[in-house]
Amino acid sequence: MLANQDIQKLYWRIKNPDAFSATGANTRPTDRAFVKPKDRTSIVNYIALALTCGVLLRLTYINTISSDFLTDQLNTRVLRTVKLSSMRGTITDRNNSPLAVSTPVEAVWADPSELSSLTATQLQKLADTLAMPISELNKKLNDKNKTFVYLKRSLPPQQAKIVQELGIEGVYTMQEYKRFYPSGEITAHVVGFNNIDDRGADGMEYASERLLEGSDGSKQIIRDLRGHVVENVGVMQPAQNGKQVALSIDNRIQYIAYNALKNQVALSAAKGGSAVVLDAKTGEVLAMINMPTYNPNNRENVTPDMLKNRAATNVYDPGSIMKPLVIAKALDLKMVTPQTVFDTHPWSVGPKLIKDDHPYPHMTVAEIIQHSSDIGTSKIAMKFKAHDLWDYYRQVGFGQKMGTGFPGETKGILIDWKRWYPVDQALMSYGYGISVSLFQMAHAYTIFTNSGCMVPVTFTRVDGGDKLPCTQVISPATAETVRSILASTTEEGTGKNARVADYTVAGKTGTAQVLDGAHYSNTKHIGSFVGFAPAINPRIIVAVMIDQPTKGMYYGAQTAAPVFAQIVQPTLHVLGVNPDKK
Repeated sequence: MLANQDIQKLYWRIKNPDAFSATGANTRPTDRAFVKPKDRTSIVNYIALALTCGVLLRLTYINTISSDFLTDQLNTRVLRTVKLSSMRGTITDRNNSPLAVSTPVEAVWADPSELSSLTATQLQKLADTLAMPISELNKKLNDKNKTFVYLKRSLPPQQAKIVQELGIEGVYTMQEYKRFYPSGEITAHVVGFNNIDDRGADGMEYASERLLEGSDGSKQIIRDLRGHVVENVGVMQPAQNGKQVALSIDNRIQYIAYNALKNQVALSAAKGGSAVVLDAKTGEVLAMINMPTYNPNNRENVTPDMLKNRAATNVYDPGSIMKPLVIAKALDLKMVTPQTVFDTHPWSVGPKLIKDDHPYPHMTVAEIIQHSSDIGTSKIAMKFKAHDLWDYYRQVGFGQKMGTGFPGETKGILIDWKRWYPVDQALMSYGYGISVSLFQMAHAYTIFTNSGCMVPVTFTRVDGGDKLPCTQVISPATAETVRSILASTTEEGTGKNARVADYTVAGKTGTAQVLDGAHYSNTKHIGSFVGFAPAINPRIIVAVMIDQPTKGMYYGAQTAAPVFAQIVQPTLHVLGVNPDKK
């Protein structure tokens, strides 16, 4: 039997015949010859096994731990979430005539991180199409860490289409909405305007923001490497459009008041002016006009003075239009009657000598209103206790906001009664030392048109079935008495220029010096008129103020009363009120 060693030798000879013949029959390979090939094969196998395990581990990691990250990275390159812009609610007048509407426009935006291959030629074409300087465009595109930057907004769809046709990877368009105001400067101070982000910046656009604004939605799209949309994946969140807001404004009356006020401001070469028209029963604002005004569709050259809603946000010393309010309360408290006679010679209250422009030795209470006597009114006012008169001023809305929500609405200036001197009480009765807005004055006169009951004013249309809150300030009988006296004022007194052909009217003129620094100016005046029509059963209240006229007369009878007349006659015809004059 062959030994183990002999078997190995025989096996080796069979496998290596050449080596056997060359070395002779007795040549035997060393142990190293047998081991070396075996070691090399093992090393290769181990390396292959290690590489295979590494690949398997990497694949396992990619498909488990790192799968979300890689999916996000892929999506950022091909899958995008884009905004679905909501449409802002429409603002209409009380008859559903549009005052503010949204029209579709395009915004061009870019992802600077995708613009590494942008050429100088493409940049120039893009700048030309957007009508932008290259320096401005470069400034927007230079920050490669940003993934979104607006290049131009509010573009016409045709211009945005030209941008798309440039085929620049990383430059995109999306739909937005731009606000348009059909009535332009006629309703500017009431409706207001929006900013570049389509949010309310002034007027009722700002006050009604919560109702008007919608909520943007979103959808996912797939883009190819050139940025073109190849598939709409679906809507993630639908856009919710804003609600419609119906104002109390009547656009027809607004236009009437605009023309009347504009003509008088130009005729008087005045610094400005305001007019307010209220529904005498509901307190709805039917019109509100201010001069100077502006076009909200193009605000490039608008000055801060043009933006002022003088009627609601500015205050002034009202002058004689205060007198009927003070006298009404005295009549209501039975301090006086319309026939009570007062000595109307000049008199002094503290350091102030009070006198009239058109003096009479004696006047009844009715004549004090008709002829606008400062002396008579101040004597009636001094019958009140200071805190009682102050409480009454507060009741009719002075020294506090009216609560309409209109932005910038003033509360006026009413000094606390504890700080009054007797001269303050006297001066306030005929409109000095107290500052109000024209809007507040129109509101106060609702006590005469509403049977002594004061209704809140509102810019929102009131439906016929709505029950209106009301605060009884004077009795219905007193309100009727004052209406009659104010009607006679336009027939026989200072308000003759307020008369119209078809309707009886009632009201009061006012002329006040402008407070210039610490003193009242002798050369700057404000003319006012507040009244209502028809006189017996009022349908509207109209308040007019002409600020610092420089041509012709400056009295309210010559400046504001004619505007009142030009508003009242056509407005009552528009509202379908039957003429009450024979």
